[in-house]
Amino acid sequence: VQLQASGGGLVQAGGSLRLSCAASGLRVTNYNMGWFRRAPGKEREFVAAHRRNNHPYYADSVKGRFTISRDSARNTVYLQMNGLKPEDTAVYYCAAGSNIYYTAESYYGYWGQGTQVTVSS
Repeated sequence: VQLQASGGGLVQAGGSLRLSCAASGLRVTNYNMGWFRRAPGKEREFVAAHRRNNHPYYADSVKGRFTISRDSARNTVYLQMNGLKPEDTAVYYCAAGSNIYYTAESYYGYWGQGTQVTVSS
């Protein structure tokens, strides 16, 4: 199994980025697909999940600004990030899990390598 995250970069506050997570070795439709992030000096935290039942779920800090989606044909999950703030600066990781729960790291068994997002003020 491989999860390849990409799309990070440097953007000004208020800008947008779209992260991609291309999966191989598993079908994104058969797993809860999550995005997490780790800011400098902080623990890794949950950002969003696209659940197997096709329903998204978001952390309160990103609700209304970020949108998670999946493309079954491309076997890829996306995180569209709008209205970016400096506090969104972090390394973003995608993950896949088969647990019924999806907001904690421990519920995910497969992880991508991370992509850096930096938001300047």
